[in-house]
Amino acid sequence: MILRSIRSGIAALLLLLVVFLSAPNSFAQYQQAAPPAPSGAQAPKDGKTAAAPAAAPKADPEEEAAYKAFNDTKPDDADKRIQLGEAYLQKYPSGKYLEQVYQGLTTAEYAKQDFPKMYADADKTLAANPDDVTVLVLVGWVIPHNYDPNDLAAESRLEKGEKYEKHALEVLATLPKPANMTDEQFAKVKAQGESQAHSGLGLIYFRRGNYEESIAELKKSTADPANQDATDYYVTGVELTRLKRFSDSADAFAKCAAMPGGLQDRCKQMGADAKKQAAAAPAPSK
Repeated sequence: MILRSIRSGIAALLLLLVVFLSAPNSFAQYQQAAPPAPSGAQAPKDGKTAAAPAAAPKADPEEEAAYKAFNDTKPDDADKRIQLGEAYLQKYPSGKYLEQVYQGLTTAEYAKQDFPKMYADADKTLAANPDDVTVLVLVGWVIPHNYDPNDLAAESRLEKGEKYEKHALEVLATLPKPANMTDEQFAKVKAQGESQAHSGLGLIYFRRGNYEESIAELKKSTADPANQDATDYYVTGVELTRLKRFSDSADAFAKCAAMPGGLQDRCKQMGADAKKQAAAAPAPSK
């Protein structure tokens, strides 16, 4: 069951996707680019002439045009992105933009809630680049939301989601700033990615019943006022209630209730219940 709406869930990644998908010189390519040769390099001591670097293969104009058509399609036009992406893969199964196309398909299939295809294309994206932080964050976040405890693969998916989000945080911590981004843009991208990753981890631990770990992650996911989501506060409130920390639970539900959306009325009611339980609870012994 998806606890957040598709629009709400994707919002925290929107700037990430704009950066990653806006141009052929994507973030993924930036990460993979070879470092420049050091200046003043000396000739080999054996007297042999160093081999000239191999010439870059000539670009195929048709492939470039096919990728550009895919890349220029707005992220919210999921059907068209899927159509163009699948056409590119069929015509260029070993093309130079495989990672970018699989990444775009992953996010488009998420928007369509086609989770089997999303998971399959996410695997292909990460096979091409295990550090693709957009896919790591997104899929790690979707897994605990699209959760069925009766599914025999549920726990293995949670393990994968945990691995993805932890690795995403590692990648984000050391990610170099692309030359075409301002410091402010880059800081915002990282903050959104980190918030979404901590949210994903918090939901994974919630699904496992590890409430203390979950609360710690959800506290991180909501630390930045610009990256808060009602669901994280709702889940925190539920966990604190189960831990009989009713005053804290009421505070979490109040923050959830202050945010417009499908959880607002539920959080108001659960917050009122938590306040009653807090008032009825025996005073702590001195």
